[in-house]
Amino acid sequence: MNEMVVSLLSTFAYGPQTMAVALAAPLVFLLACASPRLEALRPAMLALAPAPALAAAALAADSGPLVLDQMLFPAVFVFDPAGALLLGVSALLWIAAGIYAAASMRDETKNIWFAACWLLTLLGNVAVFMAADVVGFYLAFALVSLPAYGLIVGRGGQMDEAGRLYVSVALLGEAFLIIAFAALALGAPDHSLLISDGVAALAASPWREATIGLLIAGFGAKIGVIPFHIWMPSTYRAASIPVAAVLSGAAVNAGIIGLVRFFPWGVEIAGWGNALLILGMFAAFYGVAIGLTQHNPKTILAYSSVSQMGLVAATLGAGLAAGNAVAAGGAAFYAAHHALAKGGLFLAIGAATRSGRLVWTIPLVALLALSLAGSPPTGGALAKLAIKEPLGYGFVGLLSTLSAIATTLLMLHFVRRVWTSPLSREKTPGLGTIGPWLVVTIASAVIPAFYFMATTRDAPSQLSYRLFWESLWPVLAGAVLAALSWRWIDRAPQAPEGDVAAFIGSAMRPIRSVGSYVERGEKVFQRWPVAAAALIATALTVAGTGLLNR
Repeated sequence: MNEMVVSLLSTFAYGPQTMAVALAAPLVFLLACASPRLEALRPAMLALAPAPALAAAALAADSGPLVLDQMLFPAVFVFDPAGALLLGVSALLWIAAGIYAAASMRDETKNIWFAACWLLTLLGNVAVFMAADVVGFYLAFALVSLPAYGLIVGRGGQMDEAGRLYVSVALLGEAFLIIAFAALALGAPDHSLLISDGVAALAASPWREATIGLLIAGFGAKIGVIPFHIWMPSTYRAASIPVAAVLSGAAVNAGIIGLVRFFPWGVEIAGWGNALLILGMFAAFYGVAIGLTQHNPKTILAYSSVSQMGLVAATLGAGLAAGNAVAAGGAAFYAAHHALAKGGLFLAIGAATRSGRLVWTIPLVALLALSLAGSPPTGGALAKLAIKEPLGYGFVGLLSTLSAIATTLLMLHFVRRVWTSPLSREKTPGLGTIGPWLVVTIASAVIPAFYFMATTRDAPSQLSYRLFWESLWPVLAGAVLAALSWRWIDRAPQAPEGDVAAFIGSAMRPIRSVGSYVERGEKVFQRWPVAAAALIATALTVAGTGLLNR
């Protein structure tokens, strides 16, 4: 009997069925949320829906493809190392944020509008890390972006400046991607829709330069490459704590997996590679400079994301310029740690203020914050090691080290702002808010260490006292700089959120004009019966013709 159970679990865990369950779970919970009788269970559903995706990432990384050929187009889902890693950390963060939301936003999570937007965004976030065809990837990417609007503006669904800016940049980025994906499919053998076929043919394509430029612009809008970063500060500030956690930690990685999966690694493309490297390095310092002028902890974290995603973009750019495929894995590893650390820091804002600002919470917040600077012995030190080789040891390597000093300065500024921020008037059960934050904090150290040991040859030999010191001294230098300059930072004028949009408003008019089209459909979009009917019809079509036929 035990042997039969083990055999059954093994077949389920390592087969494409695991991917099918991961994709089907948000749809099934979406249908369940539509029932008024299950209203009280909706908060729990939001936390449970990502669990199959976490299991799939942990158990099915070596499985074969999942092909859904009963649909209008064959949808193919596969796991690669980068996709499995990013899906795993994203699913864990979705679970933690779901628990936090169930504890602190009980009324909101019972609302069917909020639940539907949450589950559809989750569905896109799960699918985007596994999608192997162009059409499936685009649909998943759109689901990561557009339903999140309902999470940002809240239950009322009123179109405010943050929501308008978010949707405008998202639509602009997807417009770039539609053109790029069309060029990929046209250049692929027999117009294949598989991403691998399109990317393989891209190296010799006459549209190579234009396609890569469009890919950088489209995915750059999602990860906040300057000047597309303008949506991040207002969005993260306006969103609730759990929503900001998943958007900053999990959803933004949809752009990272896009750059990893669609770039033709192994081919030297110096022009766009160097351009992305320069843009990324500029963002790494620009995000810190503007973030130091902010007072709201959530806005500071937004500019920290601009900086950290800039460093990831620089790593990918350096790898693209040199034809170095190692950069893709290093960037994915760095982005995975960033997802856990940044999501954990958003949860920490709520945990620290709702717990009456217990003294023991601040050292943990500081440790998690400094992990973004690569402080040992956190997972951030391993993340910095992963991008060290692609960035090299010359001038770019020096800039990477200086960015660690700058990040330390910004993160200590964040910790101080959390400590001085007003306490929340709402009281919630301690485990509901502190528990998810502690789990994510621990995971930010454990998962990078486990992944590094499992995937790196001679991993113990790479960890030495020299490496420890190379990781520690920039943090110490940043801490000294923070101690010397904190009074000056407090007196510095505050830059407006969405700095580029504020300073160069005329240049942003083409982006903002997209919001007028969204605004026209706002009244229809806010009517739940219409939106619900469309969402449920989509869910039933996909589930009935694809996943449930497995």
